[in-house]
Order: sequence, then structure tokens, then C-alpha cells
Amino acid sequence: MAGMKLDVRAQTLLKTLIERYIVEGQPVGSRTLSRYSELELSPATIRNVMSDLEEMGFITSPHTSAGRIPTPLGYRLFVDTLLTVKPLAQQEISEIEDVIQPIHRQRVLSQASQLLSQLTQFAGVVIAPRRQTPLVRQIEFLRLSERRVLLIIVTDDGEVQNRILLTQRDYSPSELVEAANYLNQNFLGLDLDQMRARLHEELRKLRSDLSELMTAALSAGNQADTGEQYVISGEKNLLGVEDLSSNIARLRRLFDMFEQRTSLAHLLELSHRAAGVQVFIGSESGIDSLDECSVVTAPYTAEGQVVGTVGVIGPTRMAYERVIPIVDITARLMSSALSPPNS
Repeated sequence: MAGMKLDVRAQTLLKTLIERYIVEGQPVGSRTLSRYSELELSPATIRNVMSDLEEMGFITSPHTSAGRIPTPLGYRLFVDTLLTVKPLAQQEISEIEDVIQPIHRQRVLSQASQLLSQLTQFAGVVIAPRRQTPLVRQIEFLRLSERRVLLIIVTDDGEVQNRILLTQRDYSPSELVEAANYLNQNFLGLDLDQMRARLHEELRKLRSDLSELMTAALSAGNQADTGEQYVISGEKNLLGVEDLSSNIARLRRLFDMFEQRTSLAHLLELSHRAAGVQVFIGSESGIDSLDECSVVTAPYTAEGQVVGTVGVIGPTRMAYERVIPIVDITARLMSSALSPPNS
């Protein structure tokens, strides 16, 4: 809608201003615009257009300079209607193809995150939805020390999970065998959620001193297995971005968000619902600590179903024409790597 208000001359000058600001990181003046826009305009005309763009909210003038810089609204118009995305060089495409291979799922997530970070020099992030809880094939308990028990869960897909339980009292080896036998005999072939629900119904039939152990075991196993798979790489790259590192308090909030993960995971999950690349600029993310950042995301699929998101987090002053195709092709290659050849 906003793009309809601008004539070709204003669009060209705004595009030029944003491109120069992304490259140089300095407020852009009328002389620079005259040189790079290739428009035959007088300095007075350029200043008048700049004044109009500022009044419309697309650019702003820092107090310390006569030049202008883009606002989030200006970046949004630029990304939506003015941006010319550059195809990646074949060498870069080959580099991504070499890394994103049909291998273990968790390894694909980690390698994709690292690759996004390396190619953009920002933070790369990959998120996958909660896995379906696998069925339990066997449960065992092993006494480690007083009030410390090792829980061993073998699932139907062959995965072995180990969890340490801190119990309210010391259990003897025979009690641990009794508890494991009860679970294996009565709940085999269920997932952890189903086991815990049925166990809760049957607590009255159990000896109370063992029910506490078994309930704790199923809760610990379930919490460990069904969490979000979330991989982030290159957060430290943002320390070298002048636009962000100049404000220590803002950086601290940003890294707190990376550590807590919940809000960023929610943002990335939103992109599951849209096709192709999405760009969240500044406050569009709805996350206060990302007000000075942009997040470029794209969903990826497995066997035709959207299963997760890849993304890059960097400053609003990023080279969108380069970051967007990197995120796009990474998502496409992940979709291929996670799907059988005949799907």
C-alpha cells in the first residue's frame, strides 16, 4: 500500500539510500544519492524528495548528521517492492549442497544452523516441531548412590535415553527391579504420556513407596523427549555488528532471549504457516529484544509436510538481497535431505 504513494523517482532515491546505508553504515546525503541513483536531479530536488520521504516515515535524519537513514517502515517497503534479490554464486550453492546431506536428522539441523551463520556472519537458527513421543520398549532402573537412580528407557526406534532421578528416599536393588518389572509388564508398547496417564489411574493398586519412583521416572523421560528441537549458531557474530554492539543493555536482552529461547521459537513457528521466505523487521517480530534486528525465515518440509523453520537473525541493516536467497536455498535443500528420494 505504501509503495503506491511513491512515484518512480522517489522509489529510486529510497532504494539507492537504503542500498548505500546497508553498504556504508553512514547517513546518506543528497550528494551520494545524486552520484549513485543515476537520476539527473538537482540537489534541491533531491532534498525535497528526501523531505517528503521523511515526512511519510520511510527515512529519518539522525541529530548528528544532515544525511538520512532508513526506518523500519522504509526497510519494509524496500524488502517488499524495491529489493533486487541476487542469485547466489554457484560456488556458494555447492557449499550449501555439500553440507546439507540426507543424514541423521539432528545433524542436519545443527549443520544448517552453522552454515547459515557462516555464510551471513550473523546468527543462524533452525527449529523443528516437537517429535512424536516414541513407544517404550523397555525401562530399567540402576542405583547409582543413595537417592540417585539412573533411569534407562529403550524406545521402539532403538534410541536409548538415560536420565538421573533424585528420589525422596533410598531404593534397594530389588525394589528397582520390582518397579521396572511392573512398568515393563503392564505398560509395554505405550508412549510415555500414555504410561503416565494409566499409571496415575492405578496408583491405588500400587505400593505407595514405589509409585513415587515410577511417576518420577515417566515424568523425567517425557520432559526430556518431547521438547522443541532448536539449534542456534553464531550468536557471537552479533557482537561484531556495530549497529547492535554500541548498546550493551540491548545486547544483553538479545542474548537473554537466545538463552531462554521461548519467544524466538514462537516467532519461528509462525513462519510454518506461510510459504516461502518471510522477513520480520524490527518491532514486527513482537519481541522487544529484536527491535533493532531483522529475522529472515523460511519453512522446510519432510515428505511434503512443513516440519520446521530455518532463519537468520541480524541487524536491520543487513544485505537482504544476499541473506534472503541463502535462507531460501537452505530451506529447500533441507526439505530434500529430510525426504526420501521417491517422496
